[in-house]
Amino acid sequence: MADEIAQNSLDGIDLLAPLSPDERAAVARQCRWRRYAPQEQIIDRQSQNRDVYLVIKGSVRIVIYSLSGKELTLDDLGAGYYFGELAAIDGHPRSASVMALVETQVAVLPAEVFMRLVTTHEGMMHMLLKRLASMVRTSTDRIIDLSTLGANNRVHAELLRQARVAGIGDDGSAVLSPIPVHGDIASRVSTTRETVARVLNDLARQRLVRRDRDALVILDVEKLEEIVESVRGE
Repeated sequence: MADEIAQNSLDGIDLLAPLSPDERAAVARQCRWRRYAPQEQIIDRQSQNRDVYLVIKGSVRIVIYSLSGKELTLDDLGAGYYFGELAAIDGHPRSASVMALVETQVAVLPAEVFMRLVTTHEGMMHMLLKRLASMVRTSTDRIIDLSTLGANNRVHAELLRQARVAGIGDDGSAVLSPIPVHGDIASRVSTTRETVARVLNDLARQRLVRRDRDALVILDVEKLEEIVESVRGE
């Protein structure tokens, strides 16, 4: 079970960067501080809780489940990020479930405090709007991929996304570390672990990826991008 823990600093939370240190300290005093174990649920979809959760340490996964119980991963968030803002804004039930991936510490900010902050601090409002715009763009891209790409190509697109997040080196490669779990990729693109394994094996035979001891190396990100864009353009 989650347990109350000692208060900590909110200095690492991007949303609160426009506030002064004293203002962040005042916000911290209004939070409830909790710790969650790996795989422990933090938020349940359709729950009425409207609080906003600030990730102080660790990482969380945002997921939804089909009627058959199939899990679809929407996003993974690490320290410095936040979640739960949609329910705080519109008052509707939670749109997704959230669980801790590792030992995770969060600061739970009451919805009314969150709304007061974003409506009285222009800098925070701008950051929130940019975050919401990014969510819409990401959702649009995902809908397009799910509706137009086959399962193999969705795996290609997810590997390309992860390569861009990891950063592309001067030699055109990207290092994904730790090695992405097949089940995690499958959950993100609505396919099976077997499909992910087959695609990775095909890419390895084409010398586009290489599995090292603790990393998956995308050897030619540009070529992978060409594969994805050629299918999207059909």
